[in-house]
Amino acid sequence: MSQEGFTIQHRSIGRAAIWIYLALSLIYAITTTLGLLSLESPLDPIRDPYFTMMELLIILMAPLLVVIMVSIHAYASAETKVYSLSSLAFMIILAGITSSVHFIILTVRPQFEMAGITGEPLFLSFTWPSMAYAADILAWDVFFALSLIFAGLVFRGGGLDKIVRYLLLASGILSLLGLIGVPLANMSIRNIGVVGYAILAPIAFLFIALLFNRTKPQAE
Repeated sequence: MSQEGFTIQHRSIGRAAIWIYLALSLIYAITTTLGLLSLESPLDPIRDPYFTMMELLIILMAPLLVVIMVSIHAYASAETKVYSLSSLAFMIILAGITSSVHFIILTVRPQFEMAGITGEPLFLSFTWPSMAYAADILAWDVFFALSLIFAGLVFRGGGLDKIVRYLLLASGILSLLGLIGVPLANMSIRNIGVVGYAILAPIAFLFIALLFNRTKPQAE
């Protein structure tokens, strides 16, 4: 199977970005689990060193998502380029927002805490409601969701294409449904979105890597 305009570089960089992203996602899941197990109460927030590791991992993962979408844009046929380009644009917005949020939390929040500045939870915590939490929800439950929905429209064939299409669409729709938790002020309901971007999306990326393996790149 070949795809016009999909070069060896596109395939190699796309696959590398996917495998690195999957490895970091696994490390993130392990770190989160260890952080949760370290809590005395399930209502307590995850503390260092786990929290800092989680923030750093997200900052590292965000640009990889952009590279993955670049490779999908290269894979897209001429008639689906509008979807892949839209997907890439939405993912760039996601990467910008979530990287900014987590970098600010890593660098500014400790200064707030040391200075004893009141109101820090309202701005820089992941306890609802806070400005940082709202921005991250915007990133993942809106722009990530839209990115994956549009990416799903790129894959129109059968076989692996069909599997990737359904996984991407399901991931995007579930991520979008996580927004229901915002007007209800219920972050447990927002876990619907977490299933979309933390569980289904990595599975979709895995199948995309397999699809790229089967795609014959265009000679340069």
